[in-house]
Amino acid sequence: LMDNIRKLCEEKGITFFIVEHDMDLVMNLCNPVIVMSEGRKLTEGTPEEVKRDERVLEAYLGGQYR
Repeated sequence: LMDNIRKLCEEKGITFFIVEHDMDLVMNLCNPVIVMSEGRKLTEGTPEEVKRDERVLEAYLGGQYR
């Protein structure tokens, strides 16, 4: 499924809104990444920017991406 989404994005310019909690999948598939917490936008950026955002690290990623 993810390969098909990536292909459609690249070839057709289609945008997808993906709600996912698998951070490895999100960080490898999505750009930009928008992080929501308690119904509000916490941050938005490239996967690399989001990985370094202290608010995201505290809310979702723990020490996995530090």
